[in-house]
Amino acid sequence: MTADTPHIVMSVSKSIVGLVTGILVGRGQLDPDAEVTDLVPEIAQTAYRGATLRHLLDMRTGVVLDEHALRAYNAATGWEPAAADAPGADLHAFFATTTATATPHGGPFRYVSANTDLLGWAIERATGQRFAVLASDLLWKPMGAEHPASITVDRRGAPRCTGGLSMTLRDLARMGQLIVQGGRRGDRAIVPASWLDDVASHGDAQAWNDGEFAAAFRGRAMRYRSGWYVIDDEPRMVFAMGIHGQHLFVDRASRLVIAKLSSQGPALDHRALALTHQALPELRRCLLAPR
Repeated sequence: MTADTPHIVMSVSKSIVGLVTGILVGRGQLDPDAEVTDLVPEIAQTAYRGATLRHLLDMRTGVVLDEHALRAYNAATGWEPAAADAPGADLHAFFATTTATATPHGGPFRYVSANTDLLGWAIERATGQRFAVLASDLLWKPMGAEHPASITVDRRGAPRCTGGLSMTLRDLARMGQLIVQGGRRGDRAIVPASWLDDVASHGDAQAWNDGEFAAAFRGRAMRYRSGWYVIDDEPRMVFAMGIHGQHLFVDRASRLVIAKLSSQGPALDHRALALTHQALPELRRCLLAPR
């Protein structure tokens, strides 16, 4: 890789979608408390009935993808070869016909990647624009990105908002710097400061503790809000994370940004993840030490 080489950021994409959502909320084009079916009525008879955009953002839908539904979802994304019994699958068709089941929405943190793909559909419905155009016009260009980004789409052009964004390392770091600067670049407000403050200070700690990722972080005080992981222990920070080792750490108080791209073999390498988080306070100490 070089400074000009794009790299897929996997589920860091969710965090970037969260920022785009915040911009649209600030412009009055989205209501995070609206039910998804208000924008996407095609899913009214599915497990997503009654879920809000906030449930999608915070991974607190009650949707459960069983083995059959997960296979259908994977085929619909276009990232894996379609099964013989699922010709012509696409994301919108998956959501409209999914056999996923549901427990009550608003419960524990449950990581369902399909949530963010559905959020992308809702965003496009609310605005009448392609997600890639919105992200470019509202976030990427205004923040001063050096290189173009890209997003994978399914066979009919629906964006893979949950994990399909690719970008250079420096532009990923610029995303973190934008957060450090309160969502502003110079005199221009890009992401509402109120949205970034909400990410840093809200999210349900009990939902996290009762959820499926808490054990992997060994009892750290954490929350999940609008696509971002929030660490309440010192050093406090928010971070984005994707499989195979993608990370963006933002310490707003210390004005510190750490961006990391990786090509780790396992999707989830728990040893590598633990070492990364052990390194954070030491990196912070070395970078912020008086000279």
